[in-house]
This record gives sequence, structure tokens and C-alpha cells, in this order.
Amino acid sequence: MDMRAPIRGKTALRRLGLAWLALAGVFTAGSAAGQAARGSAQGETATPVVLDRAVAVVNRRVILESDLEDEIRLSILEPNQGGELTPQAALEQLIGRDLIEQQIRQEDLQALVPTQKEVDARLAELRKNLPECVRENCASDAGWAAFLAAHGLTPQRVEAYLRYRLEILAFIEQRFRQGIQISQQQIDGYYKNTLLPQYKAGETPPPLEQVAPRIQEILLEQQVNQLFDNWLTNLREQGDVEVLDPALATAKAESGQEKGNP
Repeated sequence: MDMRAPIRGKTALRRLGLAWLALAGVFTAGSAAGQAARGSAQGETATPVVLDRAVAVVNRRVILESDLEDEIRLSILEPNQGGELTPQAALEQLIGRDLIEQQIRQEDLQALVPTQKEVDARLAELRKNLPECVRENCASDAGWAAFLAAHGLTPQRVEAYLRYRLEILAFIEQRFRQGIQISQQQIDGYYKNTLLPQYKAGETPPPLEQVAPRIQEILLEQQVNQLFDNWLTNLREQGDVEVLDPALATAKAESGQEKGNP
């Protein structure tokens, strides 16, 4: 069915995060100050430690620099991101996902947790259809292992990511999609004003009855995305979100100015 550039709306899942550690800087190998002090007292050279600094706080929950790096690595699983994921975009996704996760836990929505069968099905679909996977033959175990190694991922991390994505999808479906009604007048308007103008003179557009179900789905998705975006914006405004990294905060502000946002 040729729908000529159907409007997909902003994918709700592009702004979704997960982090929970102490503020004021975190060390992956414990307290650096404490280790240095012990090494000095014993006359030994302190073992180097890897810093994992906090870059943002979402309602007293911390997002770390390693979370940004992890989000960027995982973006290979989302080919529709529109280009390489920047640290700024990764932070926005993590903030959004953290806010949603907190809301799910607050409402105790246990029914949204996907089954292992659902996760396995999504993983099989990804290995079969993801463009990068098609090129690297991820359908085979050897190809999948090579793909994961090339992108710094593990099977456990990918499965956890897919599990959480399915949970978010179920949340959006339950909260925003149910109850939305698309009228025949809206379908007719989209067909006349959006679809037909995309066909050149001499081309025969599909009849309305043929594309009506797809148009209905497009309009439904647009409304769901709009409701979700408004809800997430309000959630962020009502919450306590602080970006600790000046570079990320500055880049976000400049990005908003370029787009004409306040």
C-alpha cells in the first residue's frame, strides 16, 4: 500500500531512562578518596579508579555519564533515531524514561511487565529485521555474538532494554490510546488534504476505502503522541529535574534557540 510519506509523529519512545545511584559523584571501584588515603597510609601506590560522574538528577535519582554512553550504544537498536545519537539527545531520552519509570512504580502497574515470551519474540524480530543485523547475519548465533561485540553490548543488556521498552509501550497503550475515537470526517480530511496532494498529475491514488484503515491508524498515532508529549512535558515541569553537566545544559539551551523555542 503506497501511503506516500505517512505521518508517523514523534516516536514517543525516543525520550525515554533508568538510573539510581547516589549524588555528588560515584566511583565504580568505591570511594577514591578513601582508597587514596589507605594507599598513602600503607606507603602503596593507589590503584587507579574509574570515575562515573553524575550528569543529571531526576527527582533525587541520578543519571550517570555511563548511562549516557550506554544509551548511545543501545541506539544501534533504534535505526529510526534520525542519525547518530548525541549525548544531549541521550540525556533527554534518559530523563523522559526515568520520569515514566517513576510514574509506573508509583502507580504500581505490575500488569505492564512483559512476559519472557514477549521479550523473546521482540528479540527474534529485532535479530531478523534490524538493518545492521541483516548485514551481519544476526539471525545466526555467531552473527548475533559478533554484532553485540562490535557495539559493546551483551545479551543481558539488550534483553533488559527490550523488556523495558515493551513495558513503556504497554503503559502508553493503556494510558493514552484507549478511548480515542477517529471520526470518518477526520479520515476523509486526511485523505483529501494530506494524501491526495502527494500524487502527481496522471498518477492514480488508491481509493479511500482501501487506505482508510491505515489513515485511521496514522491519526490515532498522532493523537496518542500528542497526548503523551503533553503529559511528559507536564510531568517534567512538575518534577525536580536538574542537569549537572554545564556542557549538556548549554547545548540543550542552544538547540532550543536554534529551533525558535523559548
